[in-house]
Amino acid sequence: MQRLRINEDIKPLSEVRTGIANFIKQVHNTKRPVIITQHGKSVAVLIDATEYEAMQEKIELLTDVQTSISQVENGQGIDHVEAMDIVLSRVLK
Repeated sequence: MQRLRINEDIKPLSEVRTGIANFIKQVHNTKRPVIITQHGKSVAVLIDATEYEAMQEKIELLTDVQTSISQVENGQGIDHVEAMDIVLSRVLK
């Protein structure tokens, strides 16, 4: 996802309501999110569906990495040689 451009990508809800198709097109073309504000405060983010899916995948991967780090810190991990032996034994069956 591209970085937000504050002067272009923050829009009031009233403006989004009247031109939603244009904002969907903008998000799709630029791959940047649009921040929607109401009464001067951010209330929602409009992002491209493909970008959203990519974000979800990254979050899942980072969650798995954090879980792995926690397991290793708690002594639940195995060393490289043992992991390689397990994988090779399964592959060579």
